[in-house]
Amino acid sequence: PPPGLPPPPPALRPRLVFHTQLAHGSPTGRVEGFSNVRELYGKIAEAFRIPPGEVMFCTLNTHKVDMEKLLGGQIGLEDFIFAHTKGQRKEVEVFKSEDALGLTITDNGAGYAFIKRIREGSVIDRIPVISVGDMIEAIDGQSLVGARHYEVAKMLKDLPRGRTFALKLTEPRKAFGPMGSRSAGEVPKAKGRLALSLTEKCLCPLQPSAFEELAVAKVDDLLESYMGIRDSELAATMVELGRDARDPDALAQALDSQLGDFAFPDEFVFDVWGAIGDAKVGR
Repeated sequence: PPPGLPPPPPALRPRLVFHTQLAHGSPTGRVEGFSNVRELYGKIAEAFRIPPGEVMFCTLNTHKVDMEKLLGGQIGLEDFIFAHTKGQRKEVEVFKSEDALGLTITDNGAGYAFIKRIREGSVIDRIPVISVGDMIEAIDGQSLVGARHYEVAKMLKDLPRGRTFALKLTEPRKAFGPMGSRSAGEVPKAKGRLALSLTEKCLCPLQPSAFEELAVAKVDDLLESYMGIRDSELAATMVELGRDARDPDALAQALDSQLGDFAFPDEFVFDVWGAIGDAKVGR
């Protein structure tokens, strides 16, 4: 609809149907009538008659645990959704020999934080049992179900160097044998992309601007140097909070209002404000 007008009533909205499978193998299902990630998981659970809490995350157009294909903020009309469900649980003891563990953490928008990337040669990379896609259920017995990715990142950062801590993990369920390929005719070939909002009840066109992409990359670099963990979702949240800040003090107030638990030092806030300012002029 034109700017300023309310969205059309549900009866007049286009009927959007998506095809889905369980990543470890299943018949093809159809889902529709969802407006955010949590509702999508509910629809997938309904289609395959499993509890909604079994869905860990979804990838687009591949059944593999490929974080480059992770369903995040956007979904295409032609995309095929693969749902990764809970598999084997495991408990691991980790000795924090370095400040940076080498993890990138994200969450599924519905209460589960999981490992998106492991830096080669890092503390975590040297523990073969820990893998990309593992959900972080608990740290030292403290449940993290319901926590956002940046809350988990802060907990890991705050663990003192030189001590051992316990991770309770759940890995995605694995397929028993090779996956059959679907035929090209199963998926609608309409073009275009939709924004699947994690927080709002809407499906609407959205593309990240060049400023947002540059600013998020810059802030993500700063997070790695400060926290020892890259976290593009947290970086995007900080850019959104700081894009209209007039000065570092205004940015600090905005960050404190939403991310106060991090207690970012003044020098870090100043660097973030500078990075956002540079991105605005394309530097």
